[in-house]
Amino acid sequence: MGRPHALGGVGGCLALVVMGLWISTYAQPQPKKPDVEYVPTPHHVVAEMLRLVEVKPTDVVYDLGCGDGRVVITAAKQYGARGVGVDIDPDRIAESRANARQVGVADRVKFLQQDLFETDIREATVVTLYLLPQLNRQLRPKLLSDLRPGTRVVSHDFDMGDWHPDKVIHVPGSYEHTVFYWVIPATVDGGWRMRVPAPAGERRYLLRIQQRYQEIRGTVSAAGEASLITNASLTGDHLRFTVITIIQGQEVKMSFDGHVSGDVMRGSVEVQGGAMAGRYDWAALRDAASTDSAPPRP
Repeated sequence: MGRPHALGGVGGCLALVVMGLWISTYAQPQPKKPDVEYVPTPHHVVAEMLRLVEVKPTDVVYDLGCGDGRVVITAAKQYGARGVGVDIDPDRIAESRANARQVGVADRVKFLQQDLFETDIREATVVTLYLLPQLNRQLRPKLLSDLRPGTRVVSHDFDMGDWHPDKVIHVPGSYEHTVFYWVIPATVDGGWRMRVPAPAGERRYLLRIQQRYQEIRGTVSAAGEASLITNASLTGDHLRFTVITIIQGQEVKMSFDGHVSGDVMRGSVEVQGGAMAGRYDWAALRDAASTDSAPPRP
């Protein structure tokens, strides 16, 4: 009678072991699978992407969904840049590291097995992508919030929805590849108190800007009179616009050129026409009280 009891005890132990294995295998968080099937960007398209963003030795190139690492390896080998490749697939990461060692750039690049949506990308000066349209759109808020103004973003074949690209090029091949290019814009939406020192005394204006990504429009006001800004452009932190207004009873054209740093703008303005004709420095501070409610980055 003792043997059956012994067998029963062994069976119970086996059941516990099997249950433990099940728990360790299935109850623990499983590695996330890639969101897209791995399809490498052809080497000649990689070359055009890096040429379009004008990679320099001082750049840090992040490739989100790096595959075999060819983008950051090419940036390091041909341009002397530093690079970071991010991929969720451990096989791709191992392949990337081996490829970097093979061409002698392992000291300039690194590869992270991570979810690209959770990766810290703040040091990037260039970001490259070959994802899918919905992933680009999901990634868009992270790019706009985490990257510094002036950071260049380039995507193979897929755009960013209603964030219109700054440039588009077409690259021939087995099919015509499309490459989209953006520059992360500074946040300029809202009101700005401007000062323009002049020989006849400082002139003060209220600049109101409405921003949608890098596209801007607005007005410049003085003494209750508002004039529309024209020829407006925002490239990274570089802001330009023109305004036609009246100064001392004469119509003048004022062409503003400046840079944005947080809540401060500084630059020069060329005034054509009237007694104030000439070039002057100008500065502006963000005016929280007059900031428009519309979000600058949908």
